[in-house]
Amino acid sequence: MPITDATKKQIAQHRRLYFKICFRCGGKNPISALRCRKCHSDQMRLKNRTLGAKK
Repeated sequence: MPITDATKKQIAQHRRLYFKICFRCGGKNPISALRCRKCHSDQMRLKNRTLGAKK
């Protein structure tokens, strides 16, 4: 069921797209994280936020 309310949609997009991913273990971390919460590695990347169809 699609979300029609604009503010709720913005909140949902922010929760799904704005976080960091650990290169070593693949753990999901907050955007402000400097080290991974699971393996304590400092090798982090931002979640890929490009839009487009899946292939």
